Amino acid sequence: MYAMGSLWFESALLPTGWARDVRLTAADGRIERVLAGVPPADGDERHGVAVPGLPNLHSHAFQRGLAGLTERRGSDADSFWTWRELMYRFLERVGPEELEALAALAFAEMLEAGFTRVGEFHYLHHDRDGGPFADPGELAVRLAAAAGRTGIGLTLLPTLYAHGGFGGAPAAERQRRFINDPERFARILEASRSAVSALPGASVGVAAHSLRAVTPPELAAVVALARGSVVHIHIAEQLREVDDCLAWSGRRPVQWLLENAPVDERWCLVHATHATPAELQGLAARGAVVGLCPVTESSLGDGIFPATALLSAGGRFGLGTDSNIRIDAAEELRTLEYSQRLAQRARNVLATAPGASTGRSLFDAALAGGSQALHPPGSGPAGLASGASLDVVSLVRDHPSLVGRQGDPVLDSWIFAGDRGLIDCVWRAGVRLVSGGRHRDREAIERRYAHALRTVLA
Repeated sequence: MYAMGSLWFESALLPTGWARDVRLTAADGRIERVLAGVPPADGDERHGVAVPGLPNLHSHAFQRGLAGLTERRGSDADSFWTWRELMYRFLERVGPEELEALAALAFAEMLEAGFTRVGEFHYLHHDRDGGPFADPGELAVRLAAAAGRTGIGLTLLPTLYAHGGFGGAPAAERQRRFINDPERFARILEASRSAVSALPGASVGVAAHSLRAVTPPELAAVVALARGSVVHIHIAEQLREVDDCLAWSGRRPVQWLLENAPVDERWCLVHATHATPAELQGLAARGAVVGLCPVTESSLGDGIFPATALLSAGGRFGLGTDSNIRIDAAEELRTLEYSQRLAQRARNVLATAPGASTGRSLFDAALAGGSQALHPPGSGPAGLASGASLDVVSLVRDHPSLVGRQGDPVLDSWIFAGDRGLIDCVWRAGVRLVSGGRHRDREAIERRYAHALRTVLA
């Protein structure tokens, strides 16, 4: 464990903008004071450039073990749906020990990549044969253990998955490890709250897997269990999903949700790839966050999210690593902007105004939207501000990609000309977890991951 006194940075991105000679003091893992324009004091730990740690609002940690194993074309055209079958097959061999090991590496790599909190969308609840564990929170305990081992902030999102398709269609055999009714899900949720209760800074929200996986009464039951916390749901990721929803209800998925659920600022709609401008305006009016996962959405061939329509409506977004095939905050931000450039044949599409930095615009939006999506309203400020969790990322000041950069060009260069190699240290709740770009326990975490993956793939 690295103890922390005060941190001093040559420059830091504060909620008010960039500042020079910044000193952060903390108590109990939270920022106590932010002083700018001051020299370092004796005993201060000194660094170059500081930015807030980013929230990763959508992860399926176990899928880290599947990275690189689905890149072979099948006899028919590949799609999300064929990838899903491969994922199900992989998951049939993942037990509690393996889940914890896979999650620990994913969480460590998130910290190394600049993410300091993760929203773990947790729909794997049962044993390999589909039978419930004696402890309904068995796998939540494993995820909490992985978060505790790595030090990442955890928002656990126990997820109700009740059906295999719209209208309460029966689940497939390979979905047996996910399936619950609302009563059993309520027990899993309570066990999950218990599982994270001793984990500093952890919280628990709720999730419905998707509109195809819950009926309207079941969705209402999930929302009622939230107790004022955040509510997440996959939605409108695939065109087939949109078509199936239209056939079932006469409404598109986002349209149905806006008309039939109490969507507000607690909600995060993950993907929403095929939302219309009118639907995005509705989400913006309700204050909901759209959870974008650009690297995964690219990998799965989902489509390009209409980000300019969301921002034009005043909407909010955050970023997630979803399938964890690549864990890199800069790459997620870059992929989002580049997808818009390809779609619109233009540059600097998501910059907020003429002359504005695209990197800064993306970073600020992802910080604000991701923080909202992982914390209920009133949970405290985001960023490097008094009262916030001391979640800080320092960048390698003398890295070739940062030579001569000050202020917003630092973010532009990290996001568009750099990668994880620009990250030096990462603190979460005042504890330094990453030094020299490497998690403090990476060697042991890698060994356990390798053993687990060999067991799964044997």
